[in-house]
Amino acid sequence: MKDTALQTTTNKALQVSNLESLISEFILSQDVKPNSRRLYLRTLRQYFNWVGEEELALSEIKRKHILQYKDALLEGGKSSLTVGSYLTVVRKFYEWTEANKYYPNVAKGVKTPKRKKGFNKDVLTVEQINQLLGAVREKGLRDFAIINLLVRTGLRTVEVTRANIGDIGNIAGQRVLKVQGKGRDEKDDFVILTDKAYEPIKEYLQTRGRTSLQEPLFTSVSNNKNGGRLSTRIISKLAKDTFREIGIDSRRVTAHSLRHTAAVNVLRAGGDLYATQLFMRHADPATTQIYLKTIQEEHRIKNAPEKLLDNIF
Repeated sequence: MKDTALQTTTNKALQVSNLESLISEFILSQDVKPNSRRLYLRTLRQYFNWVGEEELALSEIKRKHILQYKDALLEGGKSSLTVGSYLTVVRKFYEWTEANKYYPNVAKGVKTPKRKKGFNKDVLTVEQINQLLGAVREKGLRDFAIINLLVRTGLRTVEVTRANIGDIGNIAGQRVLKVQGKGRDEKDDFVILTDKAYEPIKEYLQTRGRTSLQEPLFTSVSNNKNGGRLSTRIISKLAKDTFREIGIDSRRVTAHSLRHTAAVNVLRAGGDLYATQLFMRHADPATTQIYLKTIQEEHRIKNAPEKLLDNIF
């Protein structure tokens, strides 16, 4: 009995060792950015943690098990978008194992969950925006400049963290901030900095004294990272904490809600779809059209035909 138990333990240890080697080889073979490699690694570890919980050997995994993993993610409360991204990495892994003749592609044909068209973050009202700006103003010049910038430009948090002081420039007489967008390698786009967006930044930068153009636009004040580049986590926490201070505590309201809010407000203010697409830096106009739904709902409620009928009889 002891010999059998020892052999079982040894086999499991070898399987784990072989799996780690296989995952490492896969990660190193991917022609993607370092951040994507780290994401692939985290995603695969989560998948294989589930495989371990199911007590499956790598050679035993079939297509039905991938479908079970998909169901487990959905039942665990993961959004269809998140589940889709997890499955994409798993499919890539098995495509690679099959191409290298390690294991068959058991994930082939497993579909990504259908994603409901729309966005899963709420849009703030003008009153809520003013409350937010009023509350964050009390936190200091840097924090106000960040939230104000997000509200007025629709920037993503990662785009704010990537910005340097030298990225503020001028194009055709307009003050702009050069932007390294999502999935981009260079700062090849821009947002316009109106006076209302720029003045708080200018006021904040004056408190930092002498600076260089290569320094981050916004820096950390923590003991561990004083003067270093801010992380997206810090900006997200700043937004979330301030939302709670004004009575908004919902999973559907985050720092990214400010991007959606900016887009909807451009449309509310009379901006056309193409102008909004350029403002949001969407490659596909269909993505921008999603924001029209909010405007349509507002119009539907404000001009309800049902109320017109009530005026007749």
